[in-house]
Amino acid sequence: MARWDPDARGRLLRAAIELFTEQGYETTTTAQIAQRAGLTRTTLFRLFSDKREILFQGQGALIAGATEAIHRAPADASAGEVLTAGVTGLAGVHTAEQRETGRLLAPLMASSPELQERAAFKRDTIARAIEHELSERFEDRRLAGVLADIGVRSYYAGYASWIASPDDLPLTLLVQQELAEHSAALRQILVE
Repeated sequence: MARWDPDARGRLLRAAIELFTEQGYETTTTAQIAQRAGLTRTTLFRLFSDKREILFQGQGALIAGATEAIHRAPADASAGEVLTAGVTGLAGVHTAEQRETGRLLAPLMASSPELQERAAFKRDTIARAIEHELSERFEDRRLAGVLADIGVRSYYAGYASWIASPDDLPLTLLVQQELAEHSAALRQILVE
């Protein structure tokens, strides 16, 4: 494959997943990833700070999907409706093709403490971005924090179901179902 072919980020992601699966995350080098992708190490480091970041390249798009959906929600929408819009926007960033990538990434994440640490950082970063957007919207930091926590928990639970399920249910539907279940659990606690 020529070095100037398009989609360098996608090629690096595919190469990294292949190599991490074949020989493990810790033993795979950036040089091997770049070579497998048909790129130079310089190109890899121009796009990513290290090999770990190749796997987390979609974080910015996820945050943008959620925060833009919250921002676009109608002015008279309830807190629950705004949160639903936000998690739907978060889930809507994913394409059907990314489902297989998620299936391949799950065991890699489970096998590497370094990747688990980075995944926790990603989750926290998404939650803080959603919390900030909700806090701006409702001018209530506590409400925003609770909503963000429930929303992110619902997104991750829905995502786990999506990549594990043999059914072709849309991720947005699974995340909305999780949000409804988490919201019902919270209402149950508050009634007691």
